[in-house]
Amino acid sequence: MLNLKIISKILGSLLWIEATLLFLCLIVAIWYNGADIWPFVWSILITVAGGVVFRLMGWNAESSMGRRDAYFVVAVSWILFSLFGTLPFLLSTEITNFTDAFFETMSGFTTTGATIVDFPEHMPHGILFWRSLTQWIGGLGIVFFTIAILPSLVGGSLKVFAAEATGPIRSKLHPRLSTGAKWIWMVYLVLTVACIASYKICGMCWFDAFNYAMTSTATGGFATESGSIMTFHSPAEEYVCTIFCFLSGVNFTLLYGTVAGFKIKQLFRNSEFRFYSIMVAGFTIFIMLELFFKRSYDLEHAFRSSVFQVVSFITTTGLFSDDAAKWPHVTWVVLAACMFFGGMSGSTSGGIKSIRGVMLIKVVRNEFRQILHPNAVLPMKVDGVNIPQGHRVTLLAFIGLYLFLTLLCAFTMIACGIDHTNAITITLSCLGNVGPTLGLEIGPTMSWAELPDFAKWIGSFLMLVGRLELFTVLVLFTPAFWKEN
Repeated sequence: MLNLKIISKILGSLLWIEATLLFLCLIVAIWYNGADIWPFVWSILITVAGGVVFRLMGWNAESSMGRRDAYFVVAVSWILFSLFGTLPFLLSTEITNFTDAFFETMSGFTTTGATIVDFPEHMPHGILFWRSLTQWIGGLGIVFFTIAILPSLVGGSLKVFAAEATGPIRSKLHPRLSTGAKWIWMVYLVLTVACIASYKICGMCWFDAFNYAMTSTATGGFATESGSIMTFHSPAEEYVCTIFCFLSGVNFTLLYGTVAGFKIKQLFRNSEFRFYSIMVAGFTIFIMLELFFKRSYDLEHAFRSSVFQVVSFITTTGLFSDDAAKWPHVTWVVLAACMFFGGMSGSTSGGIKSIRGVMLIKVVRNEFRQILHPNAVLPMKVDGVNIPQGHRVTLLAFIGLYLFLTLLCAFTMIACGIDHTNAITITLSCLGNVGPTLGLEIGPTMSWAELPDFAKWIGSFLMLVGRLELFTVLVLFTPAFWKEN
């Protein structure tokens, strides 16, 4: 059965970490003398109290953790973080509906970026900073963040990392997971600081530069203005955003290895990076030509708009520099494909991940060869590493389950009266942690406030399932998980 004591101990410590994050937002609220000072004070006190309760429940807990405990603690910690993360919104009355507050917070921590806020520029600075910070922390994972700063807290941290990490193939980290986590967080931090500096040089104020940098490198998409990056009317800022979103869609372990070791050629030898780059280049050229010939954009504007939206969708960031709802409908298909594939594994992006696209192509290629040579034993290698049969079965199971969830949830939304285009892209957007949707009722530049509450709960569930790559959450609903043996 589950080791509830160690689970309670970890959840209590995680809540104290969340209280620390809320304290950072309190400092911002005090700095700007906003109306959200007391809401943050009460949020911190309630979160600390919740942490104390869980720690007491986990008193004298063992340090070891089983695989079942790891999957449970990862899924529950994301839900718990989101529940306590609603407090600043509700206590400040910036969001009065609990469903909306939970949707907004889950969207933040899972770096989805779908929002129910129509005019974020009317919100206090502390609340805006909290929205951006939820995405920055959620970018690499709540528990992964904990392993990096408090390695002794999580017993069985390798099992927890396996439950939260993205992609079917685990990147080789330092033998000590906490050291590897620190390396990856260092890459993340350097990218964020560089992004802040770049935005500031391009003309943003410090507050906007911090917020947009956090949501760009986390590939989250929350903005401080309802017009997103488009508000600034700055091509330079759009290019900066595109570059940092693209880099944040690259596997951070690969990025660290190539940059720290000055092995840039190694980056281009990586099959997943090539697949990711080819998709970005191909989709950008296609949309650029559509805009140039059918919407009379000049060449530079067509390139800038197309590359920005392609990178934003494929890295599941969700920031926008143009209204894609007004583009030719064939471009929606391309952007939907970006939603589906996503960036690289081990990055902050969502979707099924480019590595699964590479593996799928190799599986199909092997199947054609097997037809011609029925008795042949055909290995499947990715970058020289043979992929065992078990991983191939898991790949097909993942994609099958991904498509099944998409069809089921889209069908449910259509049956309840939501426009079919919106229903499909809302489902893809939530499951892929993308943020924007394509359609006329709720377009890529609009908030999701008009959605009925049931659709927001479905969306919140899909965001969590998508961020933790399906199995980590869905295994909790299987009878086998709850059996004693």
